[in-house]
Amino acid sequence: MIAKRTTITDVAQRAGVSIKTVSRVFNREPHVRPSTIEKVLAAAEALNYHPNLSARRLASNQTYVIGMLYDNPNSDYVTDVQYGSLQACREHGYNLLIHPCKADSAELMEEVVSLHRQVDGFIMLQPVSDLHELCQFLLEHKVACARVSQRPFEGFPWISVGDSEAADQMTEHLLGLGHRRIGFIIGHPEHGTSHDRLAGYRSALARHNIEYDDTLVEQGRFDYASGFSCARKLLSLEPRPTAIFASNDPMAMGVLSAAHEIGLAVPRQLSVSGFDDSPLARHAWPPLTTVRQPITEVARLATDVLMKRLRGRFTGDSDHRLQAELVRRDSTGRPG
Repeated sequence: MIAKRTTITDVAQRAGVSIKTVSRVFNREPHVRPSTIEKVLAAAEALNYHPNLSARRLASNQTYVIGMLYDNPNSDYVTDVQYGSLQACREHGYNLLIHPCKADSAELMEEVVSLHRQVDGFIMLQPVSDLHELCQFLLEHKVACARVSQRPFEGFPWISVGDSEAADQMTEHLLGLGHRRIGFIIGHPEHGTSHDRLAGYRSALARHNIEYDDTLVEQGRFDYASGFSCARKLLSLEPRPTAIFASNDPMAMGVLSAAHEIGLAVPRQLSVSGFDDSPLARHAWPPLTTVRQPITEVARLATDVLMKRLRGRFTGDSDHRLQAELVRRDSTGRPG
């Protein structure tokens, strides 16, 4: 004899609630009392009931999947972003589809169109989130999105970290130690954060009446190799800088290697600082002074904001801004 399959009606009867309430609990909808959620989940467990995901998708015309679009070579950053978004996705009953891409690819638009059939909306990281043509396309086609960016785009919410303020704070830290010739390595030219961090560096110099010197600024690409080559150029200057501020930690690691190559003691002969507070920063020698970004929190917030949009509780554009934190370690000190 074939056992009778447990249905949502059975769960509702055992929990003493309506079928609609059971559905709201399993769909993670808001404004359901915790005691009601507990009763429904207990009833479902007792009856060994598991919601049919395929039926749920058909009934709601949703995939219960969100896509994440990113172009970032920093694996530590990407890992933290994925972790934060996954935490929020699980709370909302969603899955996360990761899609690494190239922001300058001619096929990017085609990739996004194809991917959209598999997801309900997108979280976009820089520099993808700053592509005007892509954002305009998604807006015109009413695709739900949350952008991690410092730049607004009308119609989409955006989540940002105060990159300019944090870079200003780091430069102020170096100035406070007594440095006046501070080299700076810019990040990837297509990333908005690169320009924001340069702006922060310049604003701190201006506040101290120190003239901006473009010979002390080199163009990097947010990777170790560019940090190393840029540091070599900066350290060949006469007089050379007494401190170098790299726009992210992998480039700062390249600076440390370049300093070691020519026998400079860090921080006695050269102070080095980075940005992001990746595991690299904590395990470098000496441990790296850097800026800690709330990357996991940014990803969680972006996911929560997207969920509100998908459920019709958010329709406009707004700025959600989080603050970074200066982390002082042993790679910076007073000039020797």
